[in-house]
Amino acid sequence: MTTIVLLGFTVGLILALTGAGGGILAVPLLVFGAGLGMADAGPIGLMAVGLAATLGAVLGLRNKTVRYKAALLIAGAGIVCSPLGLWLAQRTPNQPLTIVFAAVLLYVAFRTFKKTMPATLDARMECGPIPPCKMDDTRGKLSWTAPCAWALALSGMLAGSLSGLLGVGGGFVMVPALQRYTNLSAQSVVATSLAVISLVSMSGVIASAMTGHLQWAVAIPFSGGAVLGMLAGRQLAARLAGPQLQRSFALVSAVVAVALLVLALA
Repeated sequence: MTTIVLLGFTVGLILALTGAGGGILAVPLLVFGAGLGMADAGPIGLMAVGLAATLGAVLGLRNKTVRYKAALLIAGAGIVCSPLGLWLAQRTPNQPLTIVFAAVLLYVAFRTFKKTMPATLDARMECGPIPPCKMDDTRGKLSWTAPCAWALALSGMLAGSLSGLLGVGGGFVMVPALQRYTNLSAQSVVATSLAVISLVSMSGVIASAMTGHLQWAVAIPFSGGAVLGMLAGRQLAARLAGPQLQRSFALVSAVVAVALLVLALA
């Protein structure tokens, strides 16, 4: 029991320190730390990440950094697609599912490391294409157009599918998508992404529970530890955040991905 709580605490801590994509390590920690298969670890990881994200989203709503209309649209599209991913996960053998997860984790590690490179930081300062979703500074709200709605809805569909299939919150999809398709501030991007993760993850957890694929004895202490880790991590985030921390997360993610591949191919 203590081990499960500590594993959950680690997930919440990583999520708070590295941003909305940090929850992707929940499933590998359950696989290696609790000896679960991918299909069993997925719903538990979703529950833990969803609860931790809910806490972050509530704080974001209090600070008025969550774009709740965008979050509801993206989450709605994700919730529709999440059961499909869950259905596929329950019917896919553990080995190919582990390989797919490892590939996604390697992609996340690559993107995270790339964002910390000086060239990338300089490129962000250059003028790029105009995003379809723009803030109206006079109203303090997003200006909604058909291209904006489609871009966000498609992002939500992808995040929801991966959420159900791999047991991930989808933050590694949502954060880049919001950065690409909107001109929201970094704080608003993370807060809105957490709101989406919360809604999509909880829908996946409910679907898993209804079909009997959620191990409550592991899920409850793991999720409790994740919430505690999120609270502790928010106190440290301001002091530890920076490129070095992101590089460390990328390195850990890459090592875990390789370990998953070895486990799958052994």
